[in-house]
Amino acid sequence: MGALDGQTSTVFLGALRWLRRRTSEPRRRNATHRLVHRSMDPVPGVAGRGDALVAGLYDFSGQAVRATDVGEHGETPWRYREAGDHWLAELHGFDWLRDLRAAGTGLAAERGRTMVLDWLQQHRSIENAATWAPEVLGRRLSAWLAHGEFLLQGADDEFIQRFHQALDLQARHLSRTVRNAAEGLPQLIAYRGLIESGLCLPDGERRISQGLKHLETALSEQVLGDGGYVERNPSTHLAAIWCLAGLQATLDASERPAGQTISETITRLALALRTFRHGDGGFALFNGGVEEEQGPIDLALSRAAVSGGGAIDAPYTGFRRIEGRHATLIADTGAPSTTGRWAHAGTLSFEMSAGRERLIVNCGGWRGDNAGWREALRGTAAHSTLVVDDTNTATLGANGTIADGPSSVKVERRDRDGATWIDTSHDGYLDTLGLIHKRRLYAAREGADVRGEDTLTHIRRRRQRGREFALRFHLHPEVTCAMTEDRRAVLLRLPSGAIWQMRGAGASISIDESVYAGDGVTRRRSSQIALTGPIEDTTTVKWAIKLLPKGH
Repeated sequence: MGALDGQTSTVFLGALRWLRRRTSEPRRRNATHRLVHRSMDPVPGVAGRGDALVAGLYDFSGQAVRATDVGEHGETPWRYREAGDHWLAELHGFDWLRDLRAAGTGLAAERGRTMVLDWLQQHRSIENAATWAPEVLGRRLSAWLAHGEFLLQGADDEFIQRFHQALDLQARHLSRTVRNAAEGLPQLIAYRGLIESGLCLPDGERRISQGLKHLETALSEQVLGDGGYVERNPSTHLAAIWCLAGLQATLDASERPAGQTISETITRLALALRTFRHGDGGFALFNGGVEEEQGPIDLALSRAAVSGGGAIDAPYTGFRRIEGRHATLIADTGAPSTTGRWAHAGTLSFEMSAGRERLIVNCGGWRGDNAGWREALRGTAAHSTLVVDDTNTATLGANGTIADGPSSVKVERRDRDGATWIDTSHDGYLDTLGLIHKRRLYAAREGADVRGEDTLTHIRRRRQRGREFALRFHLHPEVTCAMTEDRRAVLLRLPSGAIWQMRGAGASISIDESVYAGDGVTRRRSSQIALTGPIEDTTTVKWAIKLLPKGH
């Protein structure tokens, strides 16, 4: 969400002039104050969050901002910039109307109308590209169309007129700019808003056909052969399911046949979504995703008629999963996505949980307004994998994209007698340091014995040569660790009392500080185990994590 790039500046400026002309008119002559259909919002509102909004607490994307903090006299927070892009997108997307609706009080409805009117007052023209970006506009249209009935009930004539005029104006603007939606999930959100505006507002057939055409192309490109979502971010994957579920429900309610095709896509996405789940029901942390709450994940799976069991693999998306009675491993075995924003340089990283307790993790993704932390957590060193000379395996673009990264990621899986081997490699260090990184993961039957082998091999001679490696195993904050007396191993104690032991060979072992951002906005102190050493022509490090018997 920032200023539009040069390629779209001409379209943007033209839209700006057009919108200023339209907003200067007191009323569109042909505006009709009725909704043909109502958009469907499948996500349940939370009454407590609605009550908090009435009290002036803006709790979006995990960050709570009070009305008294956003400016003088506690005005609404449309121009507040200190909570980051995710917070702003939720604020201007108006999904929180579902929470006011769940609160169900007259005060909640009045609060919603007040905020809508104040938004209209402060956004008479396109003065901020982020506020009017197609994905934010599409999200706002879907929310207004879904909860308009709640807002209009008991409203005066002036609000009714301005609300419908704003719907009509924003729908037409989205139709003009929808092609500018950023690649990935923003496109799905924008297309949904365009289609629903066509379904719910008069004279919308052109927007319906326009949106469905764009959506068909996007789904064919973004939903991969295993049902994974192209951005390789579990949270984005879940958001894509909810976006399509809302659109499907609206299409079904208006008896449009396209709903069945979208329903089949949702099922495929939901099946693949299970790959990312740990034993606690939340997600592993890959590519900027957060843990998410178990309830919404379960609800998304149930609405897609998919059970909550874990899938084995998502090979096209680039993730492999090993699940046993004692442990679950989820490994990133794919190249970073070039679609979407904030992909991480975490190729060949893995996470591990024991039952419902997380053990080995990645550090997470940052959603707050701190670019330094966001970039740090995107780096290879913030993942449970191998890093050379503190150099990332992919070049992180300043705009959140991956500028350059591994071009070849190979993986082979073997299962025999309950045990699993996964052999992987990537060439992210080949061009810069002449190195290939290979990783073998092994899990014995039921997962009580997990082993790994990491190998660095010089394939090409480079003037700049890798000097030192670090194998990092970031621990969840609730895991306590201590070196054994011989300092050759580390004992890991989980809150349940279970104790695992980690050993390494071919490297020095130490315990260092780390950080964990499982919710994307809170940094928790944690620890990491580091296996370090110099790089030779061929360097091999072996390690093992084993569950110790009770009473050890």
